[in-house]
Amino acid sequence: MLRKYVFLFIFLSSAAALFGVSPRTALAQVNVSNYPTKPIRMIVTFPPGGSTTIVARLIGQKLTDSWGQQVVVDNRGGGNTIIGTEAMVKAAPDGYTLLHVSSTHTINPSLLKTPYDAIKDFSTVATLVGTETLLVVNPQVPANNLQELIMLARSKPGQLNFASSGSGTSNHLALELFSILASIKMQHIPHKGAGPAVTDLIGGQVQVFANNALPLTPFVKSGRIRALAISGDNRLISLPEVPTFTEGGVLGFIANSWQGVLAPAKTPRAIIDKLSAEYARILRTPEVRDTLQKMGADPMVGSPDQFAALIKTELVRYAKLIKEAKIRLE
Repeated sequence: MLRKYVFLFIFLSSAAALFGVSPRTALAQVNVSNYPTKPIRMIVTFPPGGSTTIVARLIGQKLTDSWGQQVVVDNRGGGNTIIGTEAMVKAAPDGYTLLHVSSTHTINPSLLKTPYDAIKDFSTVATLVGTETLLVVNPQVPANNLQELIMLARSKPGQLNFASSGSGTSNHLALELFSILASIKMQHIPHKGAGPAVTDLIGGQVQVFANNALPLTPFVKSGRIRALAISGDNRLISLPEVPTFTEGGVLGFIANSWQGVLAPAKTPRAIIDKLSAEYARILRTPEVRDTLQKMGADPMVGSPDQFAALIKTELVRYAKLIKEAKIRLE
């Protein structure tokens, strides 16, 4: 038996040398049927408290229950999501370090120079959720609907502060687009994630914020913040009383976003496919679907190839928006 395994290692080593692959990688490519055999680290590129963390923890727990190996959520906020993303890119392509990303992944290349290629340095795994943008204000702001907010902003140009989860994030671009469509000017105050932004909104340090509904819904329902409008064609199941931007008189406001999972480039396809299939199964369960929809998100089942196509499309879409809006990082 020992001779059998010695022969196998020699064979793999020879094949690896021939094709430029290390024996460790070759073995990893052979032994994927029992993946995972140890905990999986899921890097989230924002601090705790935001929608990416909420979704990562929800689905990560379901993966843990299914496979018996813990999915550890590792919040690596900062650097406009670059810090966490670069940490994943440098990890071994063995399926044990994954990256939970949002639309910001396809925004950054149009705003700054990243130490990685948004396409070439990643293996796409799966899309997870799609979300619309909810615009909210501090309850002390004298505006109960979009038109009242617009009139207030016009009467005080540059005096209303709006928060974002970071310069160049999708919610930053959403409020820049709203400002253009409404012909108003507000002051941008970037934060290191949605959690800190919501804290400052509740505390009155900023007056306006826009983000997907997941981290905002509990605060809206408790009255700590006031929701004025939701993007998209339909009202939210979780907040049916909140009108759409179109209903509020602001046309052309498109601010949907998404979340998904990436792995380092050259991660074995067998591992990618196994992960993708399990994410799809979890997202299709009534429990997870209903939980997400009650929080204001829609399950977004997508294969690795579909996710790759989405990223390419979104890179083009955001590049056009950033150019037209003349957005620059502070």
